[in-house]
Amino acid sequence: MLKKQKLSLIHPSEITPENIYRERREFIKNLTVGISSTALLTISNKSISAINTLPNFNQSKKNNNEKISSLKDITSYNNYYEFGTSKSDPSKYANKLKTDPWSISIEGELEKSITLSIDNLIKIAPLEERIYRLRCVEGWSMVIPWIGIPLNALLKKVLPNNNAKFVEFVSLKRPSEMIGQKDDILDWPYTEGLRIDEAMHPLAILAVGLYGKVLPNQNGAPVRLVVPWKYGFKSIKAITKINLVEKMPITTWMKANPKEYGFYANVNPEVDHPRWSQASERRVGESLLAPRLKTRMFNDYAEEVGSMYQNIDLKKYF
Repeated sequence: MLKKQKLSLIHPSEITPENIYRERREFIKNLTVGISSTALLTISNKSISAINTLPNFNQSKKNNNEKISSLKDITSYNNYYEFGTSKSDPSKYANKLKTDPWSISIEGELEKSITLSIDNLIKIAPLEERIYRLRCVEGWSMVIPWIGIPLNALLKKVLPNNNAKFVEFVSLKRPSEMIGQKDDILDWPYTEGLRIDEAMHPLAILAVGLYGKVLPNQNGAPVRLVVPWKYGFKSIKAITKINLVEKMPITTWMKANPKEYGFYANVNPEVDHPRWSQASERRVGESLLAPRLKTRMFNDYAEEVGSMYQNIDLKKYF
């Protein structure tokens, strides 16, 4: 019944102010200027190994006054249905996943399809530490020091063409190791998507580590997306494929329950999930007696990302 529900593909020009829409098209077209196609040859690879230790990375210079969540909390309390629906299941079962070797293919509306190892992925741009909040629809949040590269660094390398309006991300499907995939609770493999301008925003990163260490399996190793102004389910884990596409991808949670999970999933305290209020949140690890925190628009990144959603009805496009 869920798959028979009407899921209209929303064209960007229908939901984005015309001036921003045209600017985005011009931006994509200009990506090809000054970037040699030979760059693709320099980052294609023969090895498909995954990293075992992080190379040097640029530590965060941001003065973040928020308390960083403990490593124990962020590695033991996770939503990762590929390993089970309980928050503790990923830490129990994710060690079964083999992340070496690993490769990511980048395909679709671009100059040339390529396949990268994790080693070559992190050579595209210097690794950076980004202290970002992670806000989930159930009302809990964390503050995590992620380590990764800007997603836009990869996209600029592959030269998207004018038809690339969206970016689709596809996770690993391996039920022999990801035991949660043996159940049909979701349509595997897990897929997510962003509008091209969202994907090009400098806040969006491909994370390969946290707390100065290689990303643990239960947190999405060896590479995951982190989009800090959106709810946590948008930050897809264990990425194996990135597709640049013209039409909006129908993502996993949209397929499962389109009335509760929209494509945008921007953190918005004024738009409640049908089963939860989004007006406040609780930090993982804090006492249940501690006062709840007020949720901030776009997860407190409104100044950086708000212009992408000018004149969009955020209650309709949730």
